[in-house]
Amino acid sequence: MIKAFIIHLSKSTERVDQVDRLRKELSMPTEIVDAVDASNLSDADVQRVYKSRLHSPGYPFGLNIQEIACFLSHRKVWQAIIDQNLLAGLVLEDDVVLTPDFARVFATVEQYMTPNNFIRFPVRPNKEKGLELLIVDGVRILKAMPVGLGMHAQLIGQAAAKQLLAVTQMFDRPVDTTLQMNWVTRLSPLVVVPGGVAENSAQLGGSTIQRKRPFLEKIKREISRPIYRLRVLIYSRRAVGS
Repeated sequence: MIKAFIIHLSKSTERVDQVDRLRKELSMPTEIVDAVDASNLSDADVQRVYKSRLHSPGYPFGLNIQEIACFLSHRKVWQAIIDQNLLAGLVLEDDVVLTPDFARVFATVEQYMTPNNFIRFPVRPNKEKGLELLIVDGVRILKAMPVGLGMHAQLIGQAAAKQLLAVTQMFDRPVDTTLQMNWVTRLSPLVVVPGGVAENSAQLGGSTIQRKRPFLEKIKREISRPIYRLRVLIYSRRAVGS
């Protein structure tokens, strides 16, 4: 059985209509998962799960409390996939919009799905390239290396969810960046093109994770980001070759 999970912070009342619309459009059992509220996390809560520079290459930025809460929200859904003994869970964030391609895209992905798979539905088209594993009716499943960023929509098999929970009891970077680390997760995330989804966070009041940063911090991030991405690519290739 495949079930959809929509991650939604209950106090984000401006997103309630969006969540209701998304739930009605999904042609499968759907559950609303209350996201972890960053304002309820204590210092002790953070210390139990977050440790900087835990993995190599070192992540060059510290996590803010919203990024930590986001990671814990996804872990909450991974646990639900296991607890409910599902083949897989379609995990959606609450700013996702289904496009007219979604039914065709999901039908293709469902054919390919196994408990060990993690398949990402990107909101930005043509950003990821990789080995083509399957093509049906214009829908392609790729083994991208590394897989792209963003956690708007993913189909996660039960075995993959177990593996992700096991290796993220402590974490040092955002959840999407962690999923790029195949040398840590021992998973090979896939991507489907087109993704069949879009996002409308701008119409819903903006991102609930990102914050405005001082000018000097923005400059530092712009310099550090491409260096980090290059190191991730090198580590990914090594892991595949090992």
